[in-house]
Amino acid sequence: MIFYDCSTAPNPRRARMFIAEKGLEIETRDVSIAKGEQLSPEFTAVNPRATLPALLTDDGEVLGENLGIAAYLEAKFPEPPLMGRTPLEKGSVLMWNAIAEFQGGMPVAEVLRNTNPHFKDRAIPGPVNHAQIPKLAERGQQRLADYFDLIEERLQSSAYLASDSFTLADITGFVFVDFARVIRVRIPETNTATLAWFDKIKARPSAAL
Repeated sequence: MIFYDCSTAPNPRRARMFIAEKGLEIETRDVSIAKGEQLSPEFTAVNPRATLPALLTDDGEVLGENLGIAAYLEAKFPEPPLMGRTPLEKGSVLMWNAIAEFQGGMPVAEVLRNTNPHFKDRAIPGPVNHAQIPKLAERGQQRLADYFDLIEERLQSSAYLASDSFTLADITGFVFVDFARVIRVRIPETNTATLAWFDKIKARPSAAL
């Protein structure tokens, strides 16, 4: 297998943490988004959608989405389980992973990609250029505030996002909460359950990668 990574971007970090939590050592190649290497012919030959992360499997197929990479590795290396054991846990992990991605990660991306001059005409990842829309940044700020309220309520009654144990959903949630620093947003000081959850995950060795 070959893992195509970018050390500065949140989505590759999610896969990197998942791989580490599985205790796997996979050949890794770093692709610099800052240098535009994801748009190079060399990388688009691997993943024509020009997005990271990507995993070249033992079968020679390329998986280019976090959920696909996680599902493949979970099936191939089931221990420790990071996507649930029971039918209910599996459903809960995927539900909270989606919530973390679309209600937590996407708002951060909306703000960053629609305000940062480095993303001029690159408001959406991929091979096609898209102009920035400042109004989307305003919406992203409000969505992120709502997301912090949502996960605080959840974590007041649950040790982790999806269940009582650490899962893929916590990786996704943690990475995007941490990445919100790039738009100068942090966990509200009043959200004590979220702060405790964040610190607990930050202490895991995979979070340092």
